[in-house]
Amino acid sequence: MLEGKAIIGEADMLQTMQQDALDLASKALDFFDVTEATEIARFIKKEFDVNHGSGWQCIVGTDFGSFVTHCSGCFIYFCIGSLAILLFRGSATPKAEENQFLAPEAAKA
Repeated sequence: MLEGKAIIGEADMLQTMQQDALDLASKALDFFDVTEATEIARFIKKEFDVNHGSGWQCIVGTDFGSFVTHCSGCFIYFCIGSLAILLFRGSATPKAEENQFLAPEAAKA
């Protein structure tokens, strides 16, 4: 496991769920090497699906950008050492917002 305490960067999640996320990350780091980011993400995602309902997404790494839409109360971003973890339950984008990213011809459809 990485040395050091988890530092929460952003969270829109109940305190109990936040603690569950931190505990699962710690457990994942006991099972996997820090270089196995995909395995760590898979472990955390699957455990959250079981414990908190399906639809969770998890991104793990040392350098990544993201822009996501999440369900209210279902988002946490935290770091343990140099490893960053983003865990969220996705949310559908309203139709009006979807159209702003389409080509003009596609937006009329």
